[in-house]
Amino acid sequence: MSFDHDAWEIVVGLEVHTELLTRTKLFSSAINEFGGEPNTHIDPLTLGLPGSLPVLNEQAVELAVRVGLALNCTVQRSVFARKNYFYPDLPKDYQISQFDLPICAEGSLELPNGKVVGIERAHLEEDTGKSTHVGGGGRIHDAQHSLVDYNRAGVPLLEIVGKPDLRSAEDARAYVAELRSVLVAVGASDGKLEEGSMRVDCNVSVRRRGDTELGTRCEIKNVNSLRSLGRAIEYEAARQVDLIEAGERVRQQTRHWNEDDGRTHTLRSKEEADDYRYFPEPDLVEVDPGPEWVERVRAALPMLPAARRHRLSQETGVPLERVALVVERGLDDLCLAAVGHGADPERTVTHAEHNLSDARAGELDPAHFAALVTMETGGELTATQAKTVLAEMVETGGAPAEIAAAKGFEAMDSGELEGIVDGLIAAHPDEWQRYCEGDGKITGFFVGGVMKATGGKADGKAVTALLQARKG
Repeated sequence: MSFDHDAWEIVVGLEVHTELLTRTKLFSSAINEFGGEPNTHIDPLTLGLPGSLPVLNEQAVELAVRVGLALNCTVQRSVFARKNYFYPDLPKDYQISQFDLPICAEGSLELPNGKVVGIERAHLEEDTGKSTHVGGGGRIHDAQHSLVDYNRAGVPLLEIVGKPDLRSAEDARAYVAELRSVLVAVGASDGKLEEGSMRVDCNVSVRRRGDTELGTRCEIKNVNSLRSLGRAIEYEAARQVDLIEAGERVRQQTRHWNEDDGRTHTLRSKEEADDYRYFPEPDLVEVDPGPEWVERVRAALPMLPAARRHRLSQETGVPLERVALVVERGLDDLCLAAVGHGADPERTVTHAEHNLSDARAGELDPAHFAALVTMETGGELTATQAKTVLAEMVETGGAPAEIAAAKGFEAMDSGELEGIVDGLIAAHPDEWQRYCEGDGKITGFFVGGVMKATGGKADGKAVTALLQARKG
């Protein structure tokens, strides 16, 4: 399904649930750990047994505060509430969550492209168990029977509710990726979507370009990969546009994304707001972090991805959008250290961006990295040779000069290079005529021919300069 993106605008707001990296669950001493035999990470509170009382996990509160501060939120007095609903994976028939007074409110997140997305709130709650519906396609309405594992029940969750500021599937993916990097940076989550420690619900609506009123939204539940998120948003937007253009109306629904058929499917109608009968949790007092404690948490925060991107861009002069991948790979400190040793900033970032995808790249000696870049920019190595030497530096940790000498990489004599270029031109007059007439595609023919003749020792930039000079 597709639609005219010039005529229609997508509006997306995301709700991200992340499990917090605590040793125990939110309100009990049961272990918080992924996996394990079903129903082994449990205790009386997890099972909702009569007489069991919740005790708040202080570490979970601190992690929530870390995330709130990293997202520029106000950390405030908060109150736990009971959210009442029945489902087999909710043993108490209610979930302890936060409602009108969340612990973090009104923040923002800057994406790598510079767009700023508003954060409405981030609140603490306990996770539910996990139901497995056997038979009938894995959905509850046609399953033969269901199994329930309560290992996940009671695990501390932070629900981060973004404002409807996203306008494309690409921005939605960037938002989740950036949020994940922030959560990992502050130590709040491992960010593993595939294990369910991060889960995304996306609210999607459409409106005609130029309209300011929001359309009717549909919520897509529990999308578990960035690829699925993008596909689900595009499909759901196209479905809604088709309905409107056919003269029908979009009904507010909760929908499920099916990765196999690439479609969203109705789970339930939400024409009326769910009545969860929230009321303050009588067994827990309000949470009111003092300003001194909050400031201690703030002072312990690491430099966050957005700040690292700005720092690298400012100190190297490389545009902000180009340094995002370098920061994502954790190579910004290496680049800054190499530049501090005298390496050309532009070429240093280019290598980190294109030639340092290996997980061991961060272990490079900054002085060696700087020396390699200097050898390349000084003409001692071609770009191809520098890439080869760099790959071996990552593999062995050796010095660039020694690796280059061992491979026989030496700068070519300029006279020898000119002779090879002139010989190639003389041997291919028709191709040279096309080059002189401005056929840019033929440049690669000559550069490739020189590279072949020199065994890859020639500098491509020098060859191109000679061709231009010969052209007059």
